[in-house]
Amino acid sequence: MTITRRTILVTGAAAAAATVFPLPHIARAALPLKQPALPFAEADLAPVISAKTVGLHYGKHHKAYFDKLNTLAAGSRYADMDLIEIVEAAAKSKGADDVKIFNNAAQAWNHVAYWDQFVPGGSNRPTGNLAASIDETFGGYDGFTKRAVDVSDTVFGTGWVWLTRDDDNKLALIGYEDGNNPVAVGRPAYLGIDIWEHAYYLDYENRKAEHIRAVLDRLINWKVVEERINA
Repeated sequence: MTITRRTILVTGAAAAAATVFPLPHIARAALPLKQPALPFAEADLAPVISAKTVGLHYGKHHKAYFDKLNTLAAGSRYADMDLIEIVEAAAKSKGADDVKIFNNAAQAWNHVAYWDQFVPGGSNRPTGNLAASIDETFGGYDGFTKRAVDVSDTVFGTGWVWLTRDDDNKLALIGYEDGNNPVAVGRPAYLGIDIWEHAYYLDYENRKAEHIRAVLDRLINWKVVEERINA
């Protein structure tokens, strides 16, 4: 089976109706898991995200999660699982070894979804049903971006802001610390904003809010987000 960068996997009944997972570019569901290639050149996201930031973020940080995961999971019960199965299984355990595996698997997965949602130049604004949902939930696109910035400030230290669904199955922006993500708790992950400092500090220093707005305004492929929602 050929796996493209927009291929998605729908969970079974246990995750209920619409949780979807972008699949990494792996030839088989077993270790060693291979980091997918970027779907664009390192310089293509500039000036919003510079080539230097992409190079370090993808080539150092993201790669390190895959490398560490392959080392930690070798010979373990996770060895024959694919990436999302490792995230889901490890999230259920509080054992020290499982926590380490979860942290690296979740971050490996988070970044696959992160890079896959970008397109050089972006599509600028959501349209159609997605735009209507954002308008209804956040009071318009400006309200959506403001909410993303506000939620980022609730995350202490490093983490992510994810467009997902809340306990009432309504569209929501939710902050997760460290490498945590919605899929670990059975929720969909439609769009993720990385707010670890390595994602923006070279380009924006401490201006995190400016980075978030620029990413949302100029890099997001809203068609991909809509595909994830409709899957």
